[in-house]
This record gives sequence, structure tokens and C-alpha cells, in this order.
Amino acid sequence: MERIAVIGAGNIGEALISGLVASGVDPAAITATSRSQERSAELAKRYGVRTTADNREAVRDADVALLCVKPGQVLDVIADVGEELINSGSSTVLVSLAAGITLAAMDGAVSAAGTPTVRVMPNTPMVVGKGVLAVACGRFVDGNQRSDVVKLLSAVGQVVEVSESQMDAVTAISGSGPAYFFLVAEALTDAGVSLGLPRDMAEQLACATAAGAGAMLEGGDSPVQLRANVSSPAGTTVRAIRELEESGLRGAFYRATEICARRSEELGKA
Repeated sequence: MERIAVIGAGNIGEALISGLVASGVDPAAITATSRSQERSAELAKRYGVRTTADNREAVRDADVALLCVKPGQVLDVIADVGEELINSGSSTVLVSLAAGITLAAMDGAVSAAGTPTVRVMPNTPMVVGKGVLAVACGRFVDGNQRSDVVKLLSAVGQVVEVSESQMDAVTAISGSGPAYFFLVAEALTDAGVSLGLPRDMAEQLACATAAGAGAMLEGGDSPVQLRANVSSPAGTTVRAIRELEESGLRGAFYRATEICARRSEELGKA
């Protein structure tokens, strides 16, 4: 894809721009939109991309338009750029990175019949190039467009292709997942303080441990095996794990993810 529009250059939009430029995409091929002149100037200076406040101008002849606006704005943006898509010299792929916006809703909002649409559920680690991005493609996306979108999104993390029917579950596991791990680190910090550690030391220990454990998970061993490796028979870790299990930690995750998935489904219907 030679021309890329990033609609809404907030945190997610900037993460994409940063990843794309770092992966070798020509900054001149990227047009980012922002309603703030100051923000536009900042992005142009930092990455060398073109900027504009006009979404229609950004999608003009674009091969892909990455919609990085809030869920409540996605369909309005699609409707706004519809005429431009009709007159466009290329088949622009619309890629939504907003939770809850279905492919059917996107197809219904766009006035250019046959416009290829893609739904993506990202997560926040994409801002450091460690994201997980679940991708569901609409019926008008051809094989080349699918490959190009996956390649673009790979600049900020791992891309997993899913069916749209799996997207609510994906939201509950990877979309919202970082918050669960942050909560665990926060709870470990508080536990350290309760045991008599200074808060700054407890936070350092908890966060560094979480980062190290995350790096080990990338090594190929399963979480079960990694946990077993730490759990010596009748040792301290086994006692702690038993207490967590008896306190209902596993069941709490089942319930939390079920509630999260249901909320994602509700947002999609709304």
C-alpha cells in the first residue's frame, strides 16, 4: 500500500505512525489528521508525515484509511468521507481500531458500495511495539488487501486473524487484558507495602517482575510450564499459589472476562 491515511492522530494513531515509519514506510506516504494545529505540527516535525485537519483530504486516493477515533465517532467519519471514497482513484480499505464497531455497521455507514472494511481490536502495548491486534476482514477485502493490512499492523505488534464472531472474546482477553496485569502489579505493590517494604521499592519489584515474566512468556514455554518451573515441592511459591487458587483467582478471571465480553457485545449492538 503506497498511500496511508491515519484518521485521528491521538495515542493509538501516533503509535501506528511511529511503528510504520520505524518499519521503513516513507513518511511522505502517510497523511495524519488532527483538529489541533499544534498537534499536527508536532507530528509533522517528529515523523515527517503530512498532516491535515480534513479527513476527506486525507483519504483522497488513499490505499488504506486507519480510523483511530473513538467508537462513537467512527461511523460519522465513514459517512463524512463517503463521497470522497466514491470519487477516489483507488479502492480504499477502511480499517477501524475502535471497540464494538461491527463490520455490518461500517458497511452500512459507507456510501461507496463494495468498500472493503476491516475491524481491528488492538491493545495499548502497541504504543511500545508490543501490541496484539486481532483482525476481522469484511467480505469485500481481497487477498492482497488482507495481506497488506496485516503487514501494516505488524509494525506495532503481533497480528492475529479472527472471525468477527470471536471479537467480543478477543476484547475480553487481549483488548482489556493489559489492565488485568496492571491491576496485578498494583496489588503486588500494595502487598509489599503491607509486608513492610517502602512503596517505591515494592513498586519497582512488582513491575520489574511483571516485565521479566512477560519476556519469559515470549520464549515459547507455556504458562503452565513456566509456573511449574518456579514452584518447588512444598516451597514458598506453591503455598502462595494454593492460597490464590483457594481465594478464587481463577474463577474471578472467568467471571471478569465473561462480563467484559458481554459488554463488548452490548456496545456493538448499540
